[in-house]
Amino acid sequence: MRRQRLELVAASFLMLFVELVAIRWSGAWVVHLSYFANFVLLGSFLGIGIGFLRAHKGPDLFAWSPVVIALFLGLVAAFPAQIDRTGGDLVFFGVRQTGLPAWVLLPLVFCATAASLATVAHGVAVRFQRFPPLEAYRLDILGSILGIVAFSVLAFTGTGSIGWGVVIVATSLWLLGKPSPLQLVALVSLLAVLALGTFSDETIWSPYYRLRLGHAEGLVAVDANGVPHQAAVRTQGTDYELPYDRIATAPDRVLVVGAGNGNDVAVALRQGASRVDAVEIDPKLMEIGERFHPEQPYADPRVRQFVDDGRAFLERTDHRYGLIVFALPDSLTLLSGQSAVRLESYLFTREAFQAAAEHLEPQGAFTIYNFYREQWLADRLAGTLTEVFGERPCFDLGESRGLGEVGRLSVFVASADPETLRCEERWDPQDRSVVAPAVDDRPFLYLQERSIPPRYLVALALVLLASVVFIRIGGGSFRPMFRYADLFFMGAAFLLLETKSVVQFALLFGTTWLVNSLVFVGVLLSVLLAIEVERRIRIARPGLLLGVLFLGLSVAWLIPTGSLLGLPIVPRLLAAIAISFFPIFVANLIFAERFRDTEDPTSWLRGRRPGRRASNSYRTRAQPDPRQVTRTRRESSGARPQGSLEATNRRRPVAAEPTQGEGLLAVLENNTGWRRIAGDVNGVVYSATSLR
Repeated sequence: MRRQRLELVAASFLMLFVELVAIRWSGAWVVHLSYFANFVLLGSFLGIGIGFLRAHKGPDLFAWSPVVIALFLGLVAAFPAQIDRTGGDLVFFGVRQTGLPAWVLLPLVFCATAASLATVAHGVAVRFQRFPPLEAYRLDILGSILGIVAFSVLAFTGTGSIGWGVVIVATSLWLLGKPSPLQLVALVSLLAVLALGTFSDETIWSPYYRLRLGHAEGLVAVDANGVPHQAAVRTQGTDYELPYDRIATAPDRVLVVGAGNGNDVAVALRQGASRVDAVEIDPKLMEIGERFHPEQPYADPRVRQFVDDGRAFLERTDHRYGLIVFALPDSLTLLSGQSAVRLESYLFTREAFQAAAEHLEPQGAFTIYNFYREQWLADRLAGTLTEVFGERPCFDLGESRGLGEVGRLSVFVASADPETLRCEERWDPQDRSVVAPAVDDRPFLYLQERSIPPRYLVALALVLLASVVFIRIGGGSFRPMFRYADLFFMGAAFLLLETKSVVQFALLFGTTWLVNSLVFVGVLLSVLLAIEVERRIRIARPGLLLGVLFLGLSVAWLIPTGSLLGLPIVPRLLAAIAISFFPIFVANLIFAERFRDTEDPTSWLRGRRPGRRASNSYRTRAQPDPRQVTRTRRESSGARPQGSLEATNRRRPVAAEPTQGEGLLAVLENNTGWRRIAGDVNGVVYSATSLR
């Protein structure tokens, strides 16, 4: 039994880990997926659902997992894609499209993701059914927690994709026992593909990107996930100096948010700053600057380096500055697969600009620049600056890049003191309509209208259609599922709660990968705590829990997240944990109360995403397979079950957990058959995205 417990934990660990690898690996090679990680996430949900639907069916899909995963990883690396510069409702900044067309590549990635996770999930499902429901659920959550921790440790140590390969191969070998020659070849191939992703020339894996360096004409160019991102250059005489030409007095203290490889830091030092605070969310970009920047700004003792989210730094620091620079802090990836919040989303809101203004000296100035192709986007930022500082900002157009395709450099410099600025030209919207500022409650700078872009709707419709077809093929009729619509909506609500927690903690503590990982671990620990409570205490009045849940949700709704920003760090953390995780804990108490009596625990997990564990589930009935009943009689008489796909079905009395024999007798006496859960809802949070 100890071996079986370890196998379930290991299989759940592997399932979560493979999903995280799928999201990260796909985004590194297919730029579309850096911004639409929900696409891979939904494919993972679908695959996991199919795997659990087939828990009582052959063949053994887990035996094929090394082959399918290796093919998936190889496919993505063999056909990389870069996004084009499509305008419209969403703004994309990037380079020309390469590789297969998006309409071909994205469906292939979606299906390959679903197939990969289906094979691993089948192995989890087979092992899940060997235990009483709550015990299996508990072991599954433990495996999920370990999966997040392992992936986070590898991100922290910077081992790159080769580390993922070692973990997947080692775990698969232990679960397979005696792998076949085909499985061994597939595992070696899998490891080789991921090793190439690590040891390719000038490749660096940061916690956020696959970075590649290029050296030419004395400068170092940095690509992130296949998109030109930064270049370490000599800055004298360049447009980096424009903000200093627009302020009356050279600043003594400068804050650079989005310091990257150090270009803006080098300019601040040359302008005579006695102290420069350089804030960068990606530690690897700073390391590149330390190694390769021609002016070596990070070696200067006047510079203090901070690996942190810019908004979080502004909320925590007490220092004031003569100049604050938001230096091209647009990212090339999302905070997480569930939310459409980007790493820099909370830097471009009205509240973020207000936080910057509060950290300026009386004659201080604030500057932001980027290459804007859309007039409405530049106007939106300038309008936000005007609202916050009470004065129209200075406006300069710098050099054009990419033959006009990327756009001309737009530099805005703002100050509350009119005497601080020396403007040749101020921003003037003339007769143009200015889009309202982005705010913390809706931090989607690149979405022009408060609407869902048509491309999202089309993509979602296609995903739902494909899911219906695949679930119908893999799981049978949908009709019996409708009686469990309450669990359907419970799952959808739970996923929204989880996404809200991710977004809320990003605002309160930063959009760093570490904060994101800790939130998911916290959610999982809340679920685990609910399971442990339910295993020991039978709630006599489940309706009371619904009232408590409603109370927790009401408190979370009534207290604006932004109101917690004024609290010191420790009270803010405690308040955020209570507001975010209490409803999740109560919701899982409610779910565990229902789940503990489930006759077929494997079917509950249809569509469930370990690591995003959802309460969403359906349950349906089917007539028992006569061959399964024969096996059940044989097992109840003491015979050892044969084959990895055979299951023990348990039905529980209300008062106490039954022994294995009691569960088997309940099946035979009541002739209830097998229950299968076959559906869930996964929320998609929409926002605009941008490539640079």
